Amino acid sequence: MQSYTIGQAARLLGVSPDTARRWADAGRVTTHRDENGRRLIDGRDLAAFSVEVGQGDGDDTSYTSARNAFPGIVTAVKLGDVAAQVEIQAGPHRLVSLLTREAVEELGLEVGMRATARVKSTSVHVDVP
Repeated sequence: MQSYTIGQAARLLGVSPDTARRWADAGRVTTHRDENGRRLIDGRDLAAFSVEVGQGDGDDTSYTSARNAFPGIVTAVKLGDVAAQVEIQAGPHRLVSLLTREAVEELGLEVGMRATARVKSTSVHVDVP
């Protein structure tokens, strides 16, 4: 399972590293230390926490880019026989993309991994780093 540093988690949540660190210090999200002593957050824990943050107080925080790219974390993957639904939490934004099961499998999409939703007209394209 992929883990994220406090800085990476902050970027995915659309907050400052100081805010992410305060949340971790307060026990809102669980961290562990790697062999170098860095604090890491498990991808599944971060995915669950990002959903909680995304449903927060609606504080008018803006999280957009000129290229309509929304970097975030995969919070759900629902596979059908042919189609799939992928949810990405990008800061306060929850994006849902419908794509083929084959595309999800080729990208290796799973809950807790980083992904970028790219929006063009009515289509959402998913990239992985």
